[in-house]
This record gives sequence, structure tokens and C-alpha cells, in this order.
Amino acid sequence: MDTGALQERIGHSFREPALLVRALTHRSFGQPNNERLEFLGDGILNCVMAMALFERFPDDAEGDLSRLRAHLVKQQGLYRVAQRLELGRVIRMGEGETRSGGARRPSILADSLEALFGAVYLDAGFDAVRQVIEHVYDVELRAADPRTMGKDPKTRLQEELQRRKVPLPVYEVVATHGAAHRQVFDVECVIGRLEIRCMGSGGSRREAEQAAADAALAALPGVSAAVSRPAGARVRSRRGVGSRDD
Repeated sequence: MDTGALQERIGHSFREPALLVRALTHRSFGQPNNERLEFLGDGILNCVMAMALFERFPDDAEGDLSRLRAHLVKQQGLYRVAQRLELGRVIRMGEGETRSGGARRPSILADSLEALFGAVYLDAGFDAVRQVIEHVYDVELRAADPRTMGKDPKTRLQEELQRRKVPLPVYEVVATHGAAHRQVFDVECVIGRLEIRCMGSGGSRREAEQAAADAALAALPGVSAAVSRPAGARVRSRRGVGSRDD
């Protein structure tokens, strides 16, 4: 197992390489595996993120910081970081798990990243693992905004329209496609006063509404679209209540 590149990416060279090997060993490979290290790393990650956000946002309320931390440490956040680190290349898995694409599975990548944090802590202590976590989460921490991150697009759109004293949007299912067990919904979000119509598609009505709201946010001047979009969601938007996408 060549882990040199991974150690360079995280900015930590292990004094006890066996800890790193264990952190990268999925339970399907055998014993010892990374499950206990995952438990340890999960607690450490929450602590480090709490400290990082507490220092970066001295004036924000506890509720906003808690929501932001939860957004950063949930599986999807861990998965994005693990992908950047190319963690899937070095995880040891059983033959069946490997054949089924386990190296790309979000749950396996997220759990292995937490185990990696636990291994760094045992190898070099809390200050070392804090440096590693803040280093690999640098992109997310620089983009973090307690006012918006962790809120779904519909909530963000509602709050933004209320701030502008604009009536709330109307969502309407305009079409459904596919077999009953694999339907795709097309939903339109209309903000009449601003002459904005946006279309969103998804595997459920809720997912499609979120995608449409995401597009509406992008259409509002001065507001960026949500960072996280439901998997499989698609958005289309066009200004002008008199027009509609095909």
C-alpha cells in the first residue's frame, strides 16, 4: 500500500504507519479494521469543527454555528473531502466490496476519513489532528457562512424574499416522467413580482422543488445558489413570467 501521496495531501507523516494502514482498512477486508478509529475520529472532528467555527465567527449565535458544524461534518461533506484526497485509491476492502464499487461509495469514504483523523490523533496528538482537519477542510471553512450554509434552497429563498418584502414563491408540478418506481418530477417555481420562473427536476416532488428554488436563488441579483444540491437534481431558469422552458 503506497500512502506517501496521501500523507503529503493531509500534511502529516505517520510515525506509526500501522495506524494509517488500520485507518484505511474496511471491515470487509478483515481484522483489525477501522471501525473503532472511525468512532474516535468522529468525536475529534466535531470538536475541531466546533473550535474552528467558534474562532472564525465570534458574533454568531449557537444555533447557527451548530447547523453549520452539522453541515460540514455530515457524510456528504466528508465525502467531498475524501474525494479531493483520492482516499478511495488506498482503502483496503474485501474482493466483493471492491467489485461492487466500494471505493466510490460515500459511506465508505466518509467513514475512512473519520478513521484517518482518529489515527492522526493517536499518532501525534490533538494539535496535529487539528492542523490536519483544518488543512483538508480549508475549502469548506473559507466558504462557510452561518447565515446560509446548511439551509436548504427553499428555506434560503423564503428568507431572502421575506427580507426583500416579496411574496413567497409558488411551486407547481408541471410534468412527471418515467415508470412509477422511477418517476422524475418537473416543478416550476414562480416569483411573480420579480418576473422569475424556474424549473427544477428530481426523483421526488420535494427534490424537484429544492432544485427549482436553487435555480430561483441563482436568478436573484446578488444571491448565489446553494452549495449543496440534491443528487440527480437539475435546474433551469428564465426571467419573465410570460415565458416557460420547453
